[in-house]
Amino acid sequence: MTSERSLRRTRFVCISDTHNQTPKLPKGDVLIHAGDLTNQGSISELRKTVTWLENADFEIKLVVAGNHDVTLDDAFYHQHGASFHNQLPQNSSECAQLLESSPTITYLQHEARTIQLTAPAGPRTYFNVFGSPYSPECGKWAFQYNREDGTRWWDGIPLDTDVLITHAPPQFHCDTNSKGLADGCRALREALMRIRPGLHVCGHRHEGRGSERVRWKIDLPMAGVLEEQTDIWTDPGTGSNKQSLVDLSVRGGSPIDNDFVHTSPVVSNSVSFAGSTVHQTASSRPDVILANRLVESAFRPFQPPTAIATAQNGGQLISRLDSRALEGRLGRRETCIVNAAIMAKSYYGNSGPKRFNKPIVVDIDLPVRPGEVHVAPGPSGDVP
Repeated sequence: MTSERSLRRTRFVCISDTHNQTPKLPKGDVLIHAGDLTNQGSISELRKTVTWLENADFEIKLVVAGNHDVTLDDAFYHQHGASFHNQLPQNSSECAQLLESSPTITYLQHEARTIQLTAPAGPRTYFNVFGSPYSPECGKWAFQYNREDGTRWWDGIPLDTDVLITHAPPQFHCDTNSKGLADGCRALREALMRIRPGLHVCGHRHEGRGSERVRWKIDLPMAGVLEEQTDIWTDPGTGSNKQSLVDLSVRGGSPIDNDFVHTSPVVSNSVSFAGSTVHQTASSRPDVILANRLVESAFRPFQPPTAIATAQNGGQLISRLDSRALEGRLGRRETCIVNAAIMAKSYYGNSGPKRFNKPIVVDIDLPVRPGEVHVAPGPSGDVP
C-alpha cells in the first residue's frame, strides 16, 4: 500500500529557564517555553513574563511551568507558600489565571493537545504535543515527584505525541547539572524510547543546555540499550551573531528520520510491524516536500502488550518497549532533544555576573494539513 503526504518546514523557537528575563526572540512559527518562567512565581513576576510572551509574534505559543513557578502548583503552594512569600502571600488561583486565560498562550498542565497552524502566511502544518511541568524531586520546589515513581508520571504520555515538552530532561541527554553530573529522569528517558517524538524540548538543568539527536535501536531482535547512536549538536551561534539553529529539515541536508506516523490497527493474534520508508523530493516550493510512505508489513508470533525486550545492564533496567509502541510506528527512528535553558548557570550557588544563552531555533518538516499544500512561506520560509 502506498500513501502520499506532504511535509513542510516549520520553525520552532525554544526557550526555558528564563527566570524573569525577557530575551529578544528570533522569528518563528511556534514558540515553546519549557518552564521556570520566574524565580518564585509571584504575581508581579508572572505578569511581566506573560505580557512578554503575549506580545511575542508567533502563531502558536506553548508554555509549561517549572519547579520555580511555585504559585502555579496550587497544592504545593497551599502547603509551602509561606516559605517563599511570608511577607506578601500570593493568590495561586490569580497567578494561574494569567496563563490559563491568556488569549494567545496554550498553557499545558501535564496534558496533550493537537496543534494546527492555520495562518494564511504560515506553514499550515499540524502536530500532537504533550506538555508537563514536572521534574524529579530536588529540594522544596513545585511540580516534583519521587524519582522512583517516575514511570507512573510518564507512562501516560500518548504514543501519538510528535512534540514533547517537559521541564525536566531525560536521563543522560542534555541533563548535566551544576556539579557536572547527569541528573535527568530515567523514567522519562524510557518513555522517550517508546514514544519516539520528533522533538523533545526541556530545560531545568541550565548547564545541560544544547541539543542531541538520538537514533533508536528498534529493529528486532533487540538487545542492550535501545539507543543506536547519539549525535551532539555544535551550536553555530557560539561566539557569533548567528542563530543557535538546529536544522532537522530536508532543506538543511540532514532531515530527522521520523515520519510522524502514529499507529496502525492490531491484527488479531499477531503484531504487525510496519516498516516505512520516506522518500522526500523537493516540490515547487523549497520548504514543501512530498513524503511517499511505502509500507511493508511483516507478521511475527503474537506477544502480549507487555515488554517485548527488556534491556539490562548489571541487573538494572535500562529500557522496555511493548508491542503497542512498535505497531505501525517503525518510521519513528529519531528524536531531537533540546535543552533550551536561557540562564547559563544554575540559579543558586553561583557568584559573578549572570550569563545567558540564545534561544534555540529548530527547523523540522511536519505534516501539512490536508488541502493546505500550496501556501505562502511564513517565518520559517523567510530565514535561510
